[in-house]
Amino acid sequence: MTDLSVANTAKKTAFDVDAIRRDFPILSQQVNGKPLVYLDNGASAQKPVAVLDAMDRYYREMHSNVHRGAHTLGDRATAAFEGARETVRGFLNAESTREIIWTRGTTEAINVVANGLAPRLKAGDEILVSQMEHHANIVPWQMVAERTGAKVVPIQITPEGELDLDSFNSLLNERTRIFAITHVSNALGTVNPVAALIKEAKARGIITLVDGAQAVPHYQPDVQALGCDFYAFSAHKLFGPTGIGVLYGKAQLLEEMPPYQGGGEMIERVSFEGTTWNTLPYKFEAGTPAVAEAVGLGAAIDYVGRLDRRAMEIAEKALLDRANQLVETVPGMEIIGTAKHKAPVMSFKIAGLHPSDIGTLLDQQGIAIRTGHHCAMPLMAFYGVPGTARASFAFYNTLDEVEQLFTALQKIQRLFA
Repeated sequence: MTDLSVANTAKKTAFDVDAIRRDFPILSQQVNGKPLVYLDNGASAQKPVAVLDAMDRYYREMHSNVHRGAHTLGDRATAAFEGARETVRGFLNAESTREIIWTRGTTEAINVVANGLAPRLKAGDEILVSQMEHHANIVPWQMVAERTGAKVVPIQITPEGELDLDSFNSLLNERTRIFAITHVSNALGTVNPVAALIKEAKARGIITLVDGAQAVPHYQPDVQALGCDFYAFSAHKLFGPTGIGVLYGKAQLLEEMPPYQGGGEMIERVSFEGTTWNTLPYKFEAGTPAVAEAVGLGAAIDYVGRLDRRAMEIAEKALLDRANQLVETVPGMEIIGTAKHKAPVMSFKIAGLHPSDIGTLLDQQGIAIRTGHHCAMPLMAFYGVPGTARASFAFYNTLDEVEQLFTALQKIQRLFA
């Protein structure tokens, strides 16, 4: 049975999941003859009609290159493009749109920062990350460390999948130059206490970056309250399109950083004697931007903003709570990552079954999950597993879908018992 306290709270907030699901056309289809149960939201979330319509309207009514067109369509496209930037600014509570940089996604955003901060690093400097990071928040720092002689140092985690605060505090020292941390673990769902961690790092003059890719679908970050220097996320996990992401950065640091790419919009003046850079944010936006995708991200943020955020969190917590209750109904099932504060992500293994087999057999029953190392191989090594199966929930998922997942897992376990 559903936890009554959670269910009653959800009723009070009038969170109408059936009405919300009608906003997402893809959810109404069948897969392998079964109604689709989409539980791979941590990899990429689905898109509401509002996003699809906004991008379609852009292409039908206003497509043009932005900023330099001396015509009506160019003005419309520029207004929509920069309007989306303002929407992102408001979503993050950044001080200015100068601090909002369009990228191709979280990965590129972190690469922009890593390469931009490289001139500040020298041999012996340390870059602090955690054991639960996505590869996108490890590899760029390793590449920069190799060039500069700096060192990437991992913060330990506990068996429950929480950041080891003693490890964090012991590793902060006079050599630490950069602290880069995930807001929410993609593989575990752990929500890190980023504000407190950033406060400790900033007290020592350390530059901070937060990977917010997994946080923004569930929580609305306030970069000024967090106090971070950089915050990165991708649109496609926030119910928006693929191919675009956001880098928030404090204006002073962005001004000091060199451009990531050259050409097009990022220039002010070019001659064969030398080139000067454009002002922020365009200094980091070389070439024709992803205009339609920016419009789509703006529409996604507007869509989520019309929902009751608190009600969303309660609904998602009910999904994860019910999943945790049902674990005992599947013999040999073990949850990987049992932090006290989690986003609605459940990574698991079942004794005697390979994660990829679980995923394939669930797909045959119309249920989509993610399997493998989740781009977190150091974390998998910590747990001594090659990978896990991962069900990641969104506000459009239902308690019935959680029941269907576990009914299917029970069937699979009996098949291989």
